Amino acid sequence: MQWVRRHFDSIAYKYDYMNTLLSFGVHYQWKRIAVGMMGLGAGDRVLDVCGGTGDLSRMAAERVAPTGSVVLYDINWEMMAAGRPKTAESQHAGRIRHVQGDAENMSFPDETFDAAIVSFGIRNLTHFQRGFAEMHRVLKKGGVFMCLEFSEPVTPWFRCLYDFYSFHLMPIVGKILANCGPAYCYLPESIRLFPGADELKAILEKTGFCDVRYRRLTNGIAVAHVGKKGDRVR
Repeated sequence: MQWVRRHFDSIAYKYDYMNTLLSFGVHYQWKRIAVGMMGLGAGDRVLDVCGGTGDLSRMAAERVAPTGSVVLYDINWEMMAAGRPKTAESQHAGRIRHVQGDAENMSFPDETFDAAIVSFGIRNLTHFQRGFAEMHRVLKKGGVFMCLEFSEPVTPWFRCLYDFYSFHLMPIVGKILANCGPAYCYLPESIRLFPGADELKAILEKTGFCDVRYRRLTNGIAVAHVGKKGDRVR
């Protein structure tokens, strides 16, 4: 965990720029689609776990306005600080609260939130299943859960192209533009170690989420899983 924290400290203020460059901007589309799958509504209270620079928090805040709120929760203060200028410019900035903490051991009481989000962060936890269990715990009965995470492309030729890009070109670009090649070597390695779409669905169901479904994005480079904790009650 200390290594991961140092890793994100080192790239925090270049994180959004590098993500946009390396994904050719498509990561914003993935995030919008994933948030849209949740069916958030006015008045919902949302937890954005490993929320980083706040893209998902800002998107969620738009959907829960005018009476809802979002807690952006991350262990890395530098990442949250890097995203604060964008949040300050948002018309819903007042609905977003920043809280620093460990995703594997949250300080929130049981059944606090109507929805919980984690985007491109759960695989960085030492014990990611504990993170899922904590998100399940703090959700209200009927609350909605969403996990957006990298995966492997489903088409063989595209997978080969993606592997070459992520294992060979991405670290070079990271070293040149972010002066942090190791950080971008870690990224593809962590993706390969993370469960695939069907395996992750089974893990979420074992954790206690029901009605779990997923959508592959851009041939499976990213996958959005959505589930819930019991029947939703507004």
